[in-house]
Amino acid sequence: MLAQSWGIENPFFKIQESRSKRLVTIEGRQLVNFGWCDYLGLSNHPEVLSAARSAIDAFGSCISASRMISGSLDMHQQLEAELAEFFGFENSLMFVSGHAANVSTIATLVSKGDLVIHDEFVHNSAIVGARLSGAEIKTFKHNNLESLVRLLLRNRDSFRNVLIIIEGLYSTEGDCVDLSSLIEIKEKFGCWLMVDDAHGVGVLGESGRGVAEYTGVDARKIDVFMGTLSKSLASCGGFIAGNAELIEILKYSSPAFVYSVSLPPAMTAAALASLRILKSERERVQRLHDNCQLFFRDCRARGFDTGTSIGVGMVPIIVGSVKNTGKLLERMYEQGFNPSPIIYPGVRINAGRLRFFISSEHSVDELQSCAEALSR
Repeated sequence: MLAQSWGIENPFFKIQESRSKRLVTIEGRQLVNFGWCDYLGLSNHPEVLSAARSAIDAFGSCISASRMISGSLDMHQQLEAELAEFFGFENSLMFVSGHAANVSTIATLVSKGDLVIHDEFVHNSAIVGARLSGAEIKTFKHNNLESLVRLLLRNRDSFRNVLIIIEGLYSTEGDCVDLSSLIEIKEKFGCWLMVDDAHGVGVLGESGRGVAEYTGVDARKIDVFMGTLSKSLASCGGFIAGNAELIEILKYSSPAFVYSVSLPPAMTAAALASLRILKSERERVQRLHDNCQLFFRDCRARGFDTGTSIGVGMVPIIVGSVKNTGKLLERMYEQGFNPSPIIYPGVRINAGRLRFFISSEHSVDELQSCAEALSR
């Protein structure tokens, strides 16, 4: 109804009728796809598809049991071990949903008498987890460490434990925090740090190891590291990485792990194959970075507002009102491009934007043509 009142079509729940590499068909039209977070183009990689098919042949379509009781496979443990090793932690634990990984982990680690302080732009899953935990919640201004310090000076001594939550690469802004300075702060005040690096996995850093590699920080200084399997790793689900003690606690206490079925065989095998390709084909990450910078620089040169984005992975084009965002989206559809719209309450009321998720597999012509289409 709101879309009609603004004179635009409803931009949500559009059916993706088919997909062929970088193209997606919507309402019978083929569009260059900038709406999926397939950063490394692995969701169509023959090795990933073959691994998923082989896993179905071996174990069927699902494991109808929890990991704790009778649903653990060797490939689950292998993937967790390789994720931990790649990102620089002692161990990791997989969840069937990235959203649930955040919610359940936060609600397990803190409770009444504790404090959660999070960046104002963290993902909904972190906010929901903090609310369910029963802990006190406070918010600091986006990437503003002075705002965080002021909160800690006023509140740290009143709480047993304090958990600081940030994102590695912010999914609406496309920017990063000064992680090195943040770690100094958390160590000074005796806090835990949780980093949701869902969009940084496979994207940030020379080899795609995420925000720690990108900022030159020892990953082990992050107490709770969250990553997703559903973007660069071309699967579904999420994982938490950290020291062995953290993972042991979550294995026996986190409701979204204990009371959930295990990750399906095909999804596990696809993520494992994708991770191994990420490790062996580092040129994919460099190609992604090159494509991102080409598109980012072109958009900036044309005068578009990209906010505080660093131009890696996701590039936002900030439009303003919901109506204007919807109209620009329609123009992009008409010219053969499929970006991702985000409006209030996903962002502030007059900060609507189109997000362009760049892939290592986009061609130079597709990127340049898209930037040109924005100008029309």
